[in-house]
Amino acid sequence: MTGDEDSAPFGRTGRLVVKVGSSLLVDDQGRLRRDWMARLCRRLTARAGEVVLVSSGAIALGRRALDLQRRPRALAEAQAAAAVGQIHLAGAWSEVWAEQGCTAAQVLLTLGDLEQRPRYLNARATLEMLLGRGIVPVVNENDTVATEEIRFGDNDRLAARVAQLLGAERLLLLSDVDGLYTGDPAVDPNARRIDRVESITAEIEALAGGAGQAGLGTGGMASKLAAVRIAVEAGVSVVLSSGRTEDPIGDLFGGGPSTFFQAATRPPAARKRWLRGLQHPQGELVLDAGALRAVQGGASLLAVGVSEVRGRFGRGDLVRLLGPDGPCGQGLSGYDSIDAARIAGLGSERIAEVLDQAGRGPMVHRDDLVLFQERTATT
Repeated sequence: MTGDEDSAPFGRTGRLVVKVGSSLLVDDQGRLRRDWMARLCRRLTARAGEVVLVSSGAIALGRRALDLQRRPRALAEAQAAAAVGQIHLAGAWSEVWAEQGCTAAQVLLTLGDLEQRPRYLNARATLEMLLGRGIVPVVNENDTVATEEIRFGDNDRLAARVAQLLGAERLLLLSDVDGLYTGDPAVDPNARRIDRVESITAEIEALAGGAGQAGLGTGGMASKLAAVRIAVEAGVSVVLSSGRTEDPIGDLFGGGPSTFFQAATRPPAARKRWLRGLQHPQGELVLDAGALRAVQGGASLLAVGVSEVRGRFGRGDLVRLLGPDGPCGQGLSGYDSIDAARIAGLGSERIAEVLDQAGRGPMVHRDDLVLFQERTATT
């Protein structure tokens, strides 16, 4: 970690989201590492401005109470472990924050809370209210009710979505790795840690492929990089560092190892940030080259530029946009999949004839559309 202001993990006046992985909180016997938690809170109180903590650990902690020898595989078993573990996890965080004179609040989120716009705005208002009153939100996924089909996937992505939601200055991912490497350091003696990443390119993504981590949690390096992309494209810088030391925050300020990911220089507006963070498209629209150029120029996606409609979706559902070279963006469809397929490739006059009514507008309006950042540029 370098010492210049731009690459500092967080500043005194900044809004910081910190994600703590399961393997850092729960030891091999399924017990909380309370002293480590207390030290983390003490450092954050001294160093950070507004803090939001995204904490894993409920399932790992609940395993001991349910006498489970390994991470639950059945959904009901995992949800039972989460229910048992979450109450102990929240209580422990409340205690260690209270020791620093801070009040903690438990916030459990599901994917739907951030995918559906009204619930997204409500979650943001609640978190802003807590922060405005000097309260530390402790966020986790509501594992007890989430299903495999409606999960964030891991808390790295949840943390990125929370940072995006709140317009945080920094996201700090504390895990069992101390940064992004050019290879797997466990098998490649020549692998070196990358100190700074200006943009997430295809080459950077390739470094994370298959670099999963075993243990209590679910997030490997590819998952972490997916979370980093969500955050940096929303204008949030990210620091990836190890929490395996006794004092990870102090180590960072002392120049300890990490990888810093630079935020996008022109982050999107609030609605666009929400659109960019949506995770589960219901279908796909295949664009021709002309349509891709048009939307890259800021235009809406018209039906005439859509060559194929895939999947089943309703009007207003999220759809993935595919250009000639692959995924290029996503947005909210102005038509359901049946009507979209009927009018794909047609001009406005023909649309009115086919639907027996005047066209309702573009296939995807430009205000409901976001493009993915270029992934093939070099660093």
